[in-house]
Amino acid sequence: QVQLVESGGGLVQAGDSLRLSCAASERTFRHYAMGWFRQAPGKEREFVAAINWSGGRPQYADSVKGRFTISRDIAKNTGYLQMNSLKPEDTAVYYCAADSDFSTVVDGRGDAWGQGTLVTVSS
Repeated sequence: QVQLVESGGGLVQAGDSLRLSCAASERTFRHYAMGWFRQAPGKEREFVAAINWSGGRPQYADSVKGRFTISRDIAKNTGYLQMNSLKPEDTAVYYCAADSDFSTVVDGRGDAWGQGTLVTVSS
């Protein structure tokens, strides 16, 4: 099974940018769809963005459209989430997920999940 490790979280101010990375342990990751989810304190985990195995079909939550960009580098077995114009409400633990089926990733039922990376946005 693919193992995922997120990195890139941290403490930033509102309006700043961050790029999260999701490194995969297996080359089979290149055949997987991947996505990003987040969970804020006291709230349920929510979908942020997803992308298919080839880097196409990007989908975004309405709350991040126009500010976040999901991408992947197949050669590096790594996915990314570029986050611009960050807001305090973006504060959460961010998780990446992967699965062979795109819809399964979007639904939050992916087979592989990372341990999460904390993003804190101060006002």
